[in-house]
Amino acid sequence: MADVEPSLTSLAHGGGCGCKLAPAVLQSLLAKVPAARAFPGLLVGTETGDDAAVYRLNDSQALVATTDFFTPVVDDPYDFGRIAAANALSDVYAMGGTPILALAILGMPLGKLAPEVVGRILAGGASVCAEAGIPVAGGHSIDSPEPIYGLVALGLVHPDRVLRNSGARAGDRLILTKGLGIGIFSAALKRGALDPARYGVMLDSTTRLNRIGAMLPDLPGVHAVTDVTGFGLLGHALEMCRGSRLGARLRLDALPFLEGASDLARAGFGTGAATRNWASYGDAVRLPEGLPEWQRGLLCDPQTSGGLLIAVAPEAAADLLAGLRQAGHEGAAEIGAMRQGTPVVELT
Repeated sequence: MADVEPSLTSLAHGGGCGCKLAPAVLQSLLAKVPAARAFPGLLVGTETGDDAAVYRLNDSQALVATTDFFTPVVDDPYDFGRIAAANALSDVYAMGGTPILALAILGMPLGKLAPEVVGRILAGGASVCAEAGIPVAGGHSIDSPEPIYGLVALGLVHPDRVLRNSGARAGDRLILTKGLGIGIFSAALKRGALDPARYGVMLDSTTRLNRIGAMLPDLPGVHAVTDVTGFGLLGHALEMCRGSRLGARLRLDALPFLEGASDLARAGFGTGAATRNWASYGDAVRLPEGLPEWQRGLLCDPQTSGGLLIAVAPEAAADLLAGLRQAGHEGAAEIGAMRQGTPVVELT
């Protein structure tokens, strides 16, 4: 073991959901995978790039299954574990499900990190699972060149109340439950430019469970949900458009950004993932003329453990927004609406 313990982020080429494959690459890979049409119990598969698979167990229960893991987005091992676990559980919540069980996914570079550091990562993940009311009941570990941690997350939902990213209707209002800017904060952290106050903002957002998702099937007017993660707001909004065969119009002045994110973006902090995201889907986005590149970067910024994007009927939007804020999502905002037309995202 080296005399000086390396920082977690120094051992990884990327971090958090920013290390996901670019949307265009993933789409081309999935296009070559045969559709699972031979399994009638499979309610949600890969067809619309949804957040988790859903399989009908019986008339009243369906299994929600997902896996999510990544390289470190922060240097504190306990915080890394917490963020990765909250991010993985978000996929279950985004389907309207309630988590019941998790398995740990662990890859660590042997000889570079002390066992105590790895133990803190696992403890952080277990603490968030305990907050969600579920056990980490096992998992799998390997020796890997970079540190990797995440979860297999399993949950339950009623088969008739699954929330998909493809159920939006024209006229639905779009509500986002968390502010944007996690990728920007991560880039600043890697360069030693993220002060303690902004680190606290980042940690508060990324470790906050999206448990409100499990309650959304009971609320009137909720038609579609997805969580905003590695493809950024524009990428995940576009997935909802394509799945629902609709367009979306977002209001730039209504978008919520984490405190300090815009200042950091304007100062030049950004991620390679945001650039890859724009290259993958920019042809299906309409931006205001003259929009600065730093602002476009915020719209494509990869979110780790980001918020839920909810399509809700116009008459139910105000009540939902008030409920979200009462539940602790103070940064929740109505950011636009779905509309008839070509599946593109337009910013005004």
